[in-house]
Amino acid sequence: MFRLSICAETVFGDLPFELRLKEIAAAGFLVDFWRWIGHDVERIAAEPGVQISSFTGYIAGSLVHPDGLDTFLDGVEQTLAVAAKLRCRELVLSTGEIDDQGQVVHRIAAHPATRWITAYKGLCRIAEMAEEHDVTYSLEPLNTKHDHRGYPLPHAEDAVRLIEAVGSRRIRLLLDVYHTQIEEGNVTQVIRDFGEFLGYVHVADVPGRHEPGTGEINYPHVVRALREVGYDGAVALEAYPAGNSHQAMSRFREVFSCKS
Repeated sequence: MFRLSICAETVFGDLPFELRLKEIAAAGFLVDFWRWIGHDVERIAAEPGVQISSFTGYIAGSLVHPDGLDTFLDGVEQTLAVAAKLRCRELVLSTGEIDDQGQVVHRIAAHPATRWITAYKGLCRIAEMAEEHDVTYSLEPLNTKHDHRGYPLPHAEDAVRLIEAVGSRRIRLLLDVYHTQIEEGNVTQVIRDFGEFLGYVHVADVPGRHEPGTGEINYPHVVRALREVGYDGAVALEAYPAGNSHQAMSRFREVFSCKS
């Protein structure tokens, strides 16, 4: 059975952040969020009933440019202390900072080999830190056709080849069904090809980035594919509700709790 989580950044947009967490927890879900900078970590940690499933595992810098790697790793180390306070053992990695408009704002090395070697070195060090702190990181490909132009890991295979090279169970693949559908399509085949590397799953429908059932993605089929490859980890709704946030969460639960 999947562990179901809701991204606090995308639901209850009219409420302060802390109240969003309470609403999500009251509905029976775990909580995802993006950046911890700017939030009252102590207050979140003390909130009864709120269980953090995952959040971004770095602060700034770049995983794909040598001049930004030290800053990236420093942010990973700082974030590990926050994860411990929040009792969170699953963290998300992208290749660097993305602004509120979805623009890639971190440095990217010009040569592909430099990008790959830098990311490999960084992920090897992160794997060591993950082992020390008993956490797992999931590396996320993002689509470049609509939301994040210029992002250097647009395909699932881009991330998987790095993960294979690092060779640690502490570094996994974050499959975002929304991004995968936009960038490469054939989500089911991606799941079948790379199911053994899955560490986390994000969902939203296409177009619109709303909850499952509002667009073209056959989510019952996606659920079956995830079960076929043996995935039973966290699935997080990272979608902007088409209408009511409670209704969006209910539709999400219906799809991912279905036994078929």
